[in-house]
Amino acid sequence: MADKKDSEEDLFFEDIVKKTKTGITFPKELREDLFNENDEVYFKIIVPKEKNKIILEMISQEEAKNHTKKGIPDAEKQTKSNIKSIGGAKYSKAILAPNWGEYFVYDFKSKEKVKPILESAFYKFAETPINLEDAMGRLKYALVSFLSSTKTENAKLYFSVIKFLIDVIEKFNLPNLLDWIFEKIIPNIDSKFLYEQALLELIEVSLKTKRYEKAELFIFYVLKNIDDYPKSELYNIFNSFKELVKKVRFVERTEKIDTLLKEKLLEYGEGAQDPDYKIQIVEFLEDLNYIEFAYKLAKEIQRSLPPESSKVQEVRKIIKRLYTTPITENKRE
Repeated sequence: MADKKDSEEDLFFEDIVKKTKTGITFPKELREDLFNENDEVYFKIIVPKEKNKIILEMISQEEAKNHTKKGIPDAEKQTKSNIKSIGGAKYSKAILAPNWGEYFVYDFKSKEKVKPILESAFYKFAETPINLEDAMGRLKYALVSFLSSTKTENAKLYFSVIKFLIDVIEKFNLPNLLDWIFEKIIPNIDSKFLYEQALLELIEVSLKTKRYEKAELFIFYVLKNIDDYPKSELYNIFNSFKELVKKVRFVERTEKIDTLLKEKLLEYGEGAQDPDYKIQIVEFLEDLNYIEFAYKLAKEIQRSLPPESSKVQEVRKIIKRLYTTPITENKRE
């Protein structure tokens, strides 16, 4: 009796949970005490021969990587040998879990209600063979059932689902979902900022998955969104350019993408009156390796500046840097 009492006193938490069709969920109070929703948590799962218990041991990311790779040099062999049937469906034993910190960038009221639906959909995407119809049905339910009367709340919901689907595209190699996102979710985002942010996310994943024609389309719509800003909102216009350049700067680009970007940047560079904004355009062109165009615009800025301008030295340094920079562009072969 004493041993049992001592054992109970050593417990931090005890409760009864039920396995549902979508799996087992940790009780909310335990999640709040043990986990930070922005951190990825890895578990080593152990089932003894008696099959009468499931033991979950929290481990570090490094331990998780070492464990999954242990004794299996061939990555392809690892994937095939790690498939196991669980409850009639097949899942990869490789560590796959929703990345909540990535999805919920902006908080909204129905977040906690949407979360378990996204979680269940995630594991439907993870099944082998993939249960696409079931997974998409759950997503559609989340998109319809938790809309509110507030446009901003709805925009945040749509953006979170898009972030979720982008993770699904990358984890399960489902680039065809790009069309569904663009056609079914993007047009419903009634927030200029989040509409643009969503398109930028699609550009990034399209380029990663080498869906260049999709990236071209999404870039076109981002540039259209920039054009729709009143000319008085130059800060927003140039901030949008800055975010777009970040997404495409270090990746291979098609000739059409380069044409779209060059033409629009030069249009705003020639139209801007403030030398600070003109200089920003030069820097964007330089970041994208459009060196000849950046140099030409910098020389035009230099000629237009009065001798007493505080920008003369800055522009002179830029011209000198551009003059010695090799002319290369990230072209797709």
